[in-house]
Amino acid sequence: MKTFLFCLSLIASAIITFAQSEAVSTDLDTVSSEVISDGNAELDESIFVNLKAHAKPDGFKVTWSLEYASLKNISDKNLVIKYNTKIGAKRNKKGFEGSDWKYTEPFDINKTSYEVKNLIGAEKYEVYIGLVDDKVKEVSKDSDVIWSSKVKAKTERGWGVMKFLILIGSLGLFIFGMKIMSDGMQRTAGERLRKMLGSITSNRFKGVITGFSSTAIVQSSSVTTVMTVSLVNAGLLNLRQSAGVMMGANIGTTITAWLVLLLGFKVSISSYALVLIAIGAPLLFMSFRKSKDLANAIIGFAILFIGLQFLKDAVPDLDKDSALVQFFVNYKDIPFFSNLMFVLLGAMVTIVIQSSSAAMALTLTMVSKGIIPFEVACAMVLGENIGTTITAELASLVGNVHAKRSARIHSLFNIVGVTWMLIVIPFFLDGIGWLIGQSHGVPFDPTNTSFSTEGIALFHTLFNAANVILLIGFVPYLVGVAERTVKSKGETDEEFKLDYIAGAGGIGLPEVAILEAKKEVAKFGEVTTRMNEFIRTLINDQDKKTRNKMFNKIKKYEEITDRVEVEVANYLDQVAIQEISTEASSQIRSMLSITNDLERIGDIYYQISKTIERKDDQKIYFLPEQRDNINKMLDYLEKAFKTMNTNLNAEFGHINLDAAIKAEREINQFRNQLRKSYLENAEKGEYKFQSGILYNDIFSSCEKVGDHIINVSEASAGEI
Repeated sequence: MKTFLFCLSLIASAIITFAQSEAVSTDLDTVSSEVISDGNAELDESIFVNLKAHAKPDGFKVTWSLEYASLKNISDKNLVIKYNTKIGAKRNKKGFEGSDWKYTEPFDINKTSYEVKNLIGAEKYEVYIGLVDDKVKEVSKDSDVIWSSKVKAKTERGWGVMKFLILIGSLGLFIFGMKIMSDGMQRTAGERLRKMLGSITSNRFKGVITGFSSTAIVQSSSVTTVMTVSLVNAGLLNLRQSAGVMMGANIGTTITAWLVLLLGFKVSISSYALVLIAIGAPLLFMSFRKSKDLANAIIGFAILFIGLQFLKDAVPDLDKDSALVQFFVNYKDIPFFSNLMFVLLGAMVTIVIQSSSAAMALTLTMVSKGIIPFEVACAMVLGENIGTTITAELASLVGNVHAKRSARIHSLFNIVGVTWMLIVIPFFLDGIGWLIGQSHGVPFDPTNTSFSTEGIALFHTLFNAANVILLIGFVPYLVGVAERTVKSKGETDEEFKLDYIAGAGGIGLPEVAILEAKKEVAKFGEVTTRMNEFIRTLINDQDKKTRNKMFNKIKKYEEITDRVEVEVANYLDQVAIQEISTEASSQIRSMLSITNDLERIGDIYYQISKTIERKDDQKIYFLPEQRDNINKMLDYLEKAFKTMNTNLNAEFGHINLDAAIKAEREINQFRNQLRKSYLENAEKGEYKFQSGILYNDIFSSCEKVGDHIINVSEASAGEI
């Protein structure tokens, strides 16, 4: 036991001796970094409080506060900052060359912020703020300074190719979100939206309300205008009706600007975007088709504002002395010319990005950053109204003359509106400023970005509303100008041309696409009906020139029927791959069957013409009785065609087949009668063999046409 206690005493004595020696050998540099005398209390890093670093393009800004109570003689003190990249700081500790700390020159102790510039973009830094004697002009060693605790700083990427791509990507995400939301809203509204547009009367005021409502629902004026062009193309709206819808769409699109302003700038709905996606995502897995459409609308809405947040972050913060800001400031006061220049700029931006809503969001963002003055932004908004018309113009390129005229009315409406606004814009902007000032109880300040963004949204709404009020009484004149500037090429049935559908690239809302296809199929039926008369001419007219013309015409029509079948089938295939209702799917199957039967009718008539051509070449003649029988068969076919075309234009599935069945029965009975008579006369030798064969081929082929005609009517009734 005594030995054990003795050992313990030795160990304790050694520990005390070691501690004392360590205290004596404390590094004097460390002491000087923690303690400064000169009448001050002992100072250390605690004198620096509220240390923060803010990222800047190619730099950072550090802010802090000082505990001045701890400093008695602050007049003889300065501040200094040292910094290094995070990697550089680690390498410096290990003694690597080229990783030294950088020091600023000492600066006034009364400063509470300091910005370090010209650094590496998108880099992490370690930063320290130091207190130094004012006699020190350049920091050479850390022992001269009392350093703060470490501050972590980060730099933003400077403006360049990468930053530009980020801006474009942010804009793309905004547009993508708007498209997803718009598509979801279209499908959710679906048939009701189409019926809303299709049931418009000649009352143009009702058209304005309908256009406004439709645009407010789908949150896209482009969707409404393109859909309107499609309905005009399909013959469901006339030009005067479409003009009212286009005007209403222009007012409806201003809702988007208010949503962007109120939710994107003031409420910052992007903070709740993931919550919205969490609400919408489960709907994607439900079996109801409408639930998926609603999910797309909700998720698209969230993505739209995520894109807007990225857009706000991607647009650079520019001071008032920057070249870009100075460009807008210098040119904004040139009378009329400056406004016209910025109108053209706004139009070009909208044409390039193909979305007036995205252009408006970009304009609002640039105003909120102080890049664009209020007056310039308003002129750009006018240009965006013109730029958005390009969507309808492009959609009409593949449409008929009425679709082109409808798009032209939209363009004329916006161009006329922008023209009169350019004349009165100074007074209009004064009125906007007065309204904003009254609502806030203070004079309107265009340099206040909050006031400016609100003023732009109000300007957009009031301009479009005023334009509708002024021009709604001039709709007949707008229609007249559109008709004069877009000339009709007349009847072009001899040329291959689809009047109602625009190919796969022009497909919009499935319900509207099916209506367009139905119109095209109905026209297809009328085209094949004409071939019946061409055959009648060949049977009865003996003029060689006329007959040659008919042979060529039938050949041309047969080619048309082949190509129309392919184009309509391709179009319907593209519609079918979208999310469509069971009824829509049934209509597509019926139309595919109908086009096949109509194409076969064209083939049969072409074969009949070749039979008649062979008869002419061989100088074979029909007896008057044979000619009369063929004419009577053609009469039966004409009656069947008339019934078929009535059914093609009727509502799908609501067709009475009695008349079609009766016509088919008459054709079959007459064919049986002709066959029996032909066999009897051939047996008696009253018909020449060659003419009899050709005669039999013709009336038998006519009966086959009747079979395809009844097939078309049955498909129109949904019986396939």
